[in-house]
Amino acid sequence: MTSTLLTEDQQALVETTLDFAQDHLAPHALDWDRDKHFPVDVLRKAAGLGLGGVYVREESGGSGLTRADGVLVFETLASGCPSIAGYLSIHNMVAWMIDHYGDDAQRDRWLPRLCAMDDLASYCLTEPGAGSDAAALRTRAVREGDDYVLTGVKQFISGAGASQLYVVMARTGGDGPDGVSAFVVDKDDPGLSFGPDERKMGWNAQPTRQVVLDGVRLPADRLLGREGHGFRIAMNGLNGGRLGIAACSLGGARSALSSSLTHLADREAFGRRLLDAQALRFRLADMATELAAARALVQQAAQALDRGDPQAPQLCAMAKRFATDTGYSVADRALQLHGGYGYLSDYGVEKIVRDLRVHQILEGTNEIMRVIVARGLTEAF
Repeated sequence: MTSTLLTEDQQALVETTLDFAQDHLAPHALDWDRDKHFPVDVLRKAAGLGLGGVYVREESGGSGLTRADGVLVFETLASGCPSIAGYLSIHNMVAWMIDHYGDDAQRDRWLPRLCAMDDLASYCLTEPGAGSDAAALRTRAVREGDDYVLTGVKQFISGAGASQLYVVMARTGGDGPDGVSAFVVDKDDPGLSFGPDERKMGWNAQPTRQVVLDGVRLPADRLLGREGHGFRIAMNGLNGGRLGIAACSLGGARSALSSSLTHLADREAFGRRLLDAQALRFRLADMATELAAARALVQQAAQALDRGDPQAPQLCAMAKRFATDTGYSVADRALQLHGGYGYLSDYGVEKIVRDLRVHQILEGTNEIMRVIVARGLTEAF
């Protein structure tokens, strides 16, 4: 990223985050991927820098940063490991939802431990039969006296089993988005269990499991916001979450591009450095240009979200679609530039390709991003 476009505070934030990524993420990323190890101790070190509550207000124990600051943080973290940066983005999305929609008692109860990452958090919207059509979810919360009883299954939940808190979307009313409410479920609540850890193409440094709710009884004070507002809470959380994942794609691709420059400078063919071949230099130029364009769109969307622009949801969808497609494409081309070495695990580029591929799917598939953008364009017609 171009430092001249950043404020002095943002530049300091990027430098601190980069030091953390280089010292605590990058040296271990390949081992974590191979061993499918979730480094909770490293996450808590990140929390020591304020990265456990990036968007949480300072009085609640957070860093109180803007979305424009946050995308810088997550891009920089992802240059060390996209998988860990992606989980941190999700944790921060949940923490923001509790801070923004919770009452004082809920904020006091949960946010200090979330910001310190003494407790980890997961976001539970997707179900086995309700992925892109999230408003069709079937997990149900039935009111019984002063309690709610939750029954259902959530699918593809990052951090499941390791996280202590789960923001769960469940149906309290009729069909459609207006019948959905949001609840905070604790790992220790009776009736909560988890499926086996999924075997995945990438994001191996964090667990992904089903979350199974079998008659989980919650007191009414676990309701986040008001009944029937859960879908709105979920979608508003995803606006920021999409920016986080977009930024993670930029960071991973940036690392792959940097690796390509080093590799091409070190390798020779036909008596000269590969880096001096014009055809390869043009490829590098295209990769850098596309990343710069994607970064500009992500920043534009983040600034729109910060100022409450009514076009922010469409801009977040544009940014998520463009940055995740671009990031994956740049990483894939970086692998090609490495030749056979790119296909070897020890070089790290194939891991970035695998990690970034899922960014085109999670937080809303890129097909759904197109639906959101098209709806904004055509709703007046």
